[in-house]
Amino acid sequence: MEFTEAYKQTGPCCFSPNSRYVAVANDYRLVIRDTFSFQVVQLFSCLDKISYIEWALDSEYILCGLYKKPMIQAWSLTQPEWTCKIDEGPAGISYARWSPDSRHILTTSEFQLRLTVWSLLNTACVHVQWPKHGSKGVAFNQDGKFAAICTRRDCKDYVNLLSCQSWEIMGSFAVDTLDLADLEWSPDDSSIVVWDSPLEYKVLIYSPDGRCLFKYQAYECGLGVKTVSWSPCGQFLAIGSYDQMLRVLNHLTWKTFAEFLHLSTVRAPCCAAIFKEIDEPLHLDMSELSLDENFMPSNYDASEGYISVRYEVMELPVAFPFQKPPADKPNPKQGVGLLAWSKDSQYICTRNDSMPTAMWIWDMRRLEVAAILVQKEPIRAAVWDPTCTRLLLCTGSSHLYMWTPSGAFCVCNPLPGFSISDLKWNIDGSCLLLKDKDAFCCATVPALPESSDYSSDD
Repeated sequence: MEFTEAYKQTGPCCFSPNSRYVAVANDYRLVIRDTFSFQVVQLFSCLDKISYIEWALDSEYILCGLYKKPMIQAWSLTQPEWTCKIDEGPAGISYARWSPDSRHILTTSEFQLRLTVWSLLNTACVHVQWPKHGSKGVAFNQDGKFAAICTRRDCKDYVNLLSCQSWEIMGSFAVDTLDLADLEWSPDDSSIVVWDSPLEYKVLIYSPDGRCLFKYQAYECGLGVKTVSWSPCGQFLAIGSYDQMLRVLNHLTWKTFAEFLHLSTVRAPCCAAIFKEIDEPLHLDMSELSLDENFMPSNYDASEGYISVRYEVMELPVAFPFQKPPADKPNPKQGVGLLAWSKDSQYICTRNDSMPTAMWIWDMRRLEVAAILVQKEPIRAAVWDPTCTRLLLCTGSSHLYMWTPSGAFCVCNPLPGFSISDLKWNIDGSCLLLKDKDAFCCATVPALPESSDYSSDD
């Protein structure tokens, strides 16, 4: 892997949809860099500190959320002199997003009073009253022709379907939820999944015309759904719950065909490879060298020398560190809090928040766990390579961890004092963005050979 130098950031960073640029928030400045040379190609000054940034799908426009102000500013890369400012006045703005046509901005006011569609082509705007959520509850179908927006009125939840051309409401139907949490279109646009708040286990599948296709409720009298995700192929719907189980529904009958439990102890028989991160001190005699502190790499420990990490394959049985959440505090750290599908829909990775150092990788063809990665620190983020079956994760250390069906291995970031707390792929998988607390860098990841055989060493 090759790493760029570290660049300053104080907020969100993200790649453009065409992978040509990376946008970085630096206080009130928006910095646009080229992903090939990392030279600054545009620099925009906002009126306040940037809280949120989002690219338009055509990569020509970008919006900045100044939520402390509160207002939205939008910029054009092809017309640097063009500016746009959206201010809802006393209503405020809690969230903003682009429409699929890249020519409209949807804003949600404070206290969910209304959702407004602003046009960049003219001064027209459309209002939708009583949106259910600020940052959630809005989903666009795959071809970008329709938007599903959750609203609540008269103590009942509704889904409104809007045309993304005229922004007229094409239909509206009530959903059987007590407190709707979110919704998502299926990859083939044939259905919409809606799920309830954690206080009520309920997952509902609706057709776009409002017919309830299936109602799923795994259990009652307990905290319910925590994460929901469609597989990229659209054939599976994965549901992570507070009871520490992952359930997968098929798209033909909507019945559960797989249930995976995150055990605190894995015993035989089990075909999964369990990789545990361990330290491997490298004792080097550097007593006669005089080096400045700036030359000391991030994995240097004065008492131990250089610290390298590697994966060691564990023998069964293996017990994982388990954290029991306090019963008297809200939002307990338990259940499946992280869930992501591989590009080919064959694998799905999960993290049970009660065992935050373990990453479980499930094989959907064999319907069993394929591998478990046990880290020293809690897992912060995990992302699949958009071009192949490769999983990358970070734990806030200076190392990057990877898994493929051929094995698992660790890579050290050579930048001094750089701790990886978040990571993002660009859309074509050619570049990986790594974030530290106040800096970011990018890395190029080599393509996987057809028959890769990695070792677990650095």
